[in-house]
Amino acid sequence: MLTGYLRSDGRKGIRNLVLVAYLVECAHHVAREITGAFRHRPVHLLGFPGCYPNDYADKMMRQLTTHPNVGAVLLVSLGCESFDKHGLEQAVRSSGRLVQTLTIQQTGGTKTTIAQGEAWVRDALLSIKDAVRVPMGIDELVIGTVCGGSDGTSGITANPAVGRAFDSLVDHGATCIFEETGELVGCEYHMQDRAATPELGQELVDCVAKAAHYYSVLGHGSFAPGNADGGLTTQEEKSLGAYAKSGASVIQGILKPGDLAPTGGLYLLDMVPDGEVRFGFPNISDNAEIVELISCGAHLTLFTTGRGSVVGSAISPVIKVCANPHTYERLPDDMDVNAGRILRAQATLDDVGEEIFNLVLQVAQGEPSKSEGLGHQEFILTYKSFTAKGPACLPNTTNILHQKH
Repeated sequence: MLTGYLRSDGRKGIRNLVLVAYLVECAHHVAREITGAFRHRPVHLLGFPGCYPNDYADKMMRQLTTHPNVGAVLLVSLGCESFDKHGLEQAVRSSGRLVQTLTIQQTGGTKTTIAQGEAWVRDALLSIKDAVRVPMGIDELVIGTVCGGSDGTSGITANPAVGRAFDSLVDHGATCIFEETGELVGCEYHMQDRAATPELGQELVDCVAKAAHYYSVLGHGSFAPGNADGGLTTQEEKSLGAYAKSGASVIQGILKPGDLAPTGGLYLLDMVPDGEVRFGFPNISDNAEIVELISCGAHLTLFTTGRGSVVGSAISPVIKVCANPHTYERLPDDMDVNAGRILRAQATLDDVGEEIFNLVLQVAQGEPSKSEGLGHQEFILTYKSFTAKGPACLPNTTNILHQKH
């Protein structure tokens, strides 16, 4: 049995962090300086750089600052940005968390705001340090997965091993979220066959078609030079490898950034903006994808990599599953799991899948992942636009299927 920090909405966190969140790039430096005074302590930095309001960013910040891994929040405002800081502060306060807003233009500038911020964070850490952990089931976990720095080994080792772990987690009632539609081009009909309903199957096909259109208008896709250098040859080949992370469970629904799954089971996260193509890359880096998984409640993220990526994230731990044994040997301090053992006949997919499953439980119980222990707190939030999901995208909560095809 796991334990977690019970929040007012009934969700439970596997960490109990203080967030320092800037509401415009002009407040980023001050927020960073406040956070820097608490290195190696559970204080994380995040924020929205844009000066102009955006419904997506507002929803993301509300979901992130009330994430179950978060115990207290310090908001840092310049004072003249358009972000709805009062609405955000009220949302955090209504969730039962400690919250304070510092406005640089009103507190006397950089030095004064940093001093006040450090004092508030110090008090907040004391206030939340004795929070009691309560029993938590595997079925209360939300796990995301993403790939980055993929190479020719990714679709053979790490990605299908994560798929095996996902199947085990879904069998235990957990919520598992895979992404992204821009890297699933060519796999849409495979997903359609696994959909819980015919209506959802069509929505899955439409999601991938939207992504393909988005990239065709922009004149590029998610296939990078580093992928080619690592032995991948086409977008479709990369997609098949990325798709393997989803395992074999029934797909219960589609989420968009900031949406919470209504039930356990397997979900696709549609990260490509809706409407007219206007925002450039749908996701400018792997960390933008991780942030969106976290906004959907992910307690932690399984990150597969062949070439080698060292990033982690704010709020939720990242577990690195390394596909290539040579990469693992070069970067052992950054990699949690050596899935490359499969290539050397030192382990099977089931062996590594079970290792990943067990590591998820260990990290959920408090053991730091490699990137977490190294202090990685990468975070990116940009502009996007989404419309509400239709009813076909979500499961009927009275008839949930957990069987495999």
